Amino acid sequence: MASIETLKRQVLAKGNLPTHVAIIMDGNGRWARQRGLPRTAGHKYGVKAVKKVVRAAGDIGIKYLTLFTFSTENWNRPKNEVSAIMNLLYETTRRELNELLENNVRLITIGDIESLSPKRRDILKDAIARTSKNTGLTLNLALNYSGRLEILQAVKQIAADIAAGKLDIKQIDESRFSQYLLTKGLPDPDLLIRTSGEMRISNFLLWQMSYTELYVTDILWPDFDEAAFYRALSDFQKRERRFGRVKQSSSER
Repeated sequence: MASIETLKRQVLAKGNLPTHVAIIMDGNGRWARQRGLPRTAGHKYGVKAVKKVVRAAGDIGIKYLTLFTFSTENWNRPKNEVSAIMNLLYETTRRELNELLENNVRLITIGDIESLSPKRRDILKDAIARTSKNTGLTLNLALNYSGRLEILQAVKQIAADIAAGKLDIKQIDESRFSQYLLTKGLPDPDLLIRTSGEMRISNFLLWQMSYTELYVTDILWPDFDEAAFYRALSDFQKRERRFGRVKQSSSER
């Protein structure tokens, strides 16, 4: 099997890298259960996978990496698991801030972080502020995020702007609508990676993924490493993205 460095060189040689990669990091619980460990252990090992993928994405020149970190539905999980996830988020952000700065990574979030506890919210906001001038990889954490809720909030804000005379209904098109989403200023994802083999998008970036290429792997998230990431990129490089168009043959021209 090819080494990580060989896979990296092969991907770089092919070119045609995705600008924006989104990942649904699934399988922490199953990984822990297979080893007779508590689910919280799976989340802890999942953080190690995050570090590997963030480094790999930055090294290879990916511009945007969006990680589905915590959904609004995840609040329905057992309280001890939710607490463990939030503590991991807080501790990891605090601990890894210097590395983000050293590697020129800009941290941003989408979702309702105002609902988090003040301590957790403040550490995130501090990291966002301190990395805001970085020009390398943009690491976007979808945190307390819901794709449906994002769209509903955009519709409500558009309605309010129309009622206030700030917007004419004739001005609303796809481009204008996108400016009301939480991802304003970001390109839509070119590639979605989902680990653990589940075949669904789980209320994630519903508007933005209209033409995103999907890559599903059976690897559980804690086992997802740089090699797995580069293989996903290599698979993307083989795709022909037509965005609904049909490629004409030479005889049809």
